[in-house]
Amino acid sequence: MATSPSTQSALAQQARRAYVEGALRGLPGVVQAIEKGARAIASQSAEPALAMKRRDLVLDLQKAAPFWQQGMISMLRSGLTSGMVSASRPGDLPHPSTRSGSLSLVDDDTIEHEILSSRLALAMMDRASWEFSDLRSRINQLERREELDPNDAFRPHVLARIATASWRAAGLSLEAWRVLQAVLHEEFAQFVEEGYHEINAWLVQRRVMPEVDLRPYIKRSVNSAWVGSVASGVHTLPGGTTTSGHGRMGVGEETRMMTRAGPLARGIDHAEAVLGRLNKLIGRQLPEFVATQQAAAPAPASPALRAAISDAQQGIARRLAPASGARTEVGAVSTPAMLEELHQRKQALKQAAATPVERATIEIVALLFQSILTEERIPASVRVWFARLQMPVLRVAVSEPDFFATVDHPARKLIDRMGACVMGFDATGRAVADLLEKEIKRVVQVVEAYPDTGRRVFQTVLTEFEKFLEHYFKNANEASRKGVSLAQQVEQRETMAIQYTIELRKMLNEVPVQEGVREFLFQVWADVMAMTAVKSGGAQSEQTKAMKRAAADLIWSASAKVSREERADVIRRLPPLLKTLREGMEHAGVPLDKQDEHIQKLNNSLAAAFTAKAAVIPHERLEELMGRLETLEELLPEAADVEIDESMVLDLSGHESSELEVVGEGGSMPTPAMVAWARELQVGSWYMLDYRGRNEQVQLAWQGLRKQLTLFVSPQGRGILFQQHRLAAFLQAGLLVPAQEESLTVKATRSALAKLDVDPSRLLN
Repeated sequence: MATSPSTQSALAQQARRAYVEGALRGLPGVVQAIEKGARAIASQSAEPALAMKRRDLVLDLQKAAPFWQQGMISMLRSGLTSGMVSASRPGDLPHPSTRSGSLSLVDDDTIEHEILSSRLALAMMDRASWEFSDLRSRINQLERREELDPNDAFRPHVLARIATASWRAAGLSLEAWRVLQAVLHEEFAQFVEEGYHEINAWLVQRRVMPEVDLRPYIKRSVNSAWVGSVASGVHTLPGGTTTSGHGRMGVGEETRMMTRAGPLARGIDHAEAVLGRLNKLIGRQLPEFVATQQAAAPAPASPALRAAISDAQQGIARRLAPASGARTEVGAVSTPAMLEELHQRKQALKQAAATPVERATIEIVALLFQSILTEERIPASVRVWFARLQMPVLRVAVSEPDFFATVDHPARKLIDRMGACVMGFDATGRAVADLLEKEIKRVVQVVEAYPDTGRRVFQTVLTEFEKFLEHYFKNANEASRKGVSLAQQVEQRETMAIQYTIELRKMLNEVPVQEGVREFLFQVWADVMAMTAVKSGGAQSEQTKAMKRAAADLIWSASAKVSREERADVIRRLPPLLKTLREGMEHAGVPLDKQDEHIQKLNNSLAAAFTAKAAVIPHERLEELMGRLETLEELLPEAADVEIDESMVLDLSGHESSELEVVGEGGSMPTPAMVAWARELQVGSWYMLDYRGRNEQVQLAWQGLRKQLTLFVSPQGRGILFQQHRLAAFLQAGLLVPAQEESLTVKATRSALAKLDVDPSRLLN
């Protein structure tokens, strides 16, 4: 590495120019990939309205893509010389203002724009965090600084804001962005990850902090712009030899090691790794086993084995059948007895097998279920139903060898889901509820009843089991039913409050309403109307209508009163209005001191109306406003489009009660991977929660609309409610961890591996 400060600085600037040049060269490829992704989404089956929306998006994107691409390129070009790109508000969107020029709330469009831009930047950082950290360290050392400039072209949020601002400038909507968000995040994240890797590779060749490892997991197969950018620019670097554009690991030819961020992805990687080890071990003993997995059409089981499996299934069902009308208790069929029964069946099946592959498959499935049935956390009353699944699973494994190769086979997922739901009960000292055990019994009997359906029957009953769990925790489970009801009320209230706030903002955007009144309506009264609607039976109840009339009276009272008659009318109507406002706030749980504070601010605003300092609202506009308030519910945005997050609702603590705890603090700033993991948690699964001095097992009982609210229930029936971001924060901090470190089938596969490592010959016997 060159040692003079001027040479080092020039090296850093050359790296920036190479990065910007690569971005300029590669953006057309990114846009093409996003267009392809949009077409792929449009080709998926969906409800007619959604399908139409996706098709329209494809057409809109085709028309606007050249303008979007050109907009991004134009904004990026400003960084070619200095390496700095303006990171101001996307598109320099104007702040809304009232006619009088006074400040007002930032409009929803601008807020949404900022949120989408931030999410894109976070997605980039989540994917490329290692590469960016290394690059930042190298550039900071070259320039002898502690941190990159906020407008540095290397920063992900700079490209994110360029992308979102140009998107809007091209005439594309925020709703269209949301539809394509997964595609946009994936393409841009991969794009910058490759860019950072190439610049890092080049800097390592220049001996810039080579001790910061260049991570060998970027495959140059998606966008070659970065390689061209670095290769074309390095030969004139000050004080150095020419380079080829490749890092010390041969970036152009590297084999990518998939690195997916987050515990959910790491769990998938772990499961795939365990299955991979199993297949390698079997392949060493039995190469033809691997060949069956790679075959386009795997051969069905031999007739003799099919008949033997059918006989074994019927015999096991008779042997392990519970007494009529009774639960299966531990004394009825002990675990050793079940294992002995299954072992004897295994030997008979192996004798009927026609090929070594069939015998190996029988052995592996037997080892899997041996582990499952000796899992102490599975209650004894449920264990027999898992035992009865062994033959149906064997039938699938013989005819569908990908059962051993993929983590998402429906038979594997069914076992894992049922296990996740019941493996917490023994630890809590409670028995599995009758309805849950009956559903598991029904699922197993359905699978047994359709021996030739294979994968399809497992997928069908898996879907049915998921629907059952949703209904069960909501309506049938005594421990969770009340908590779910309370959580649904919270969601309904918060959703309506946000709907009311959004619509009130639109309605008052062009109306000269006093700022104090405007703030009260948005921050307090929208929630009061929502709470009233929830508690009084709907938006058309008399109580809700009274709250809307109070909003209209307040707006009228706060407008300028220039005549004696108008002032007298305000004085006459003010006491009942203030009484209604207080009653509404009290009904919504607003503390008395806060009520006094709000009323005082409103009095100040109303006083301005008497001194003619308030703006005059034309009579026609006022009449129109009153009419819109009367029919407010018809104008509200769809509930499915409302996002309950901290940008809109900062505090849900007002919903706290003796039966429901609302988690409003704790945890640490979550990464996008943690937020994604929070969305993937499944109803029925058990977790260990560390909260308010307690460390206890809780079960996920309910997830709200778009999984923005999640309810856990303790064994005593106490509900603990999380917003999505807070849930991710607890996952990030390790305050909420799965009770199972790995799924039931992954653990069983590891156990089978251990036994086969000791004695591989059992596959062949």
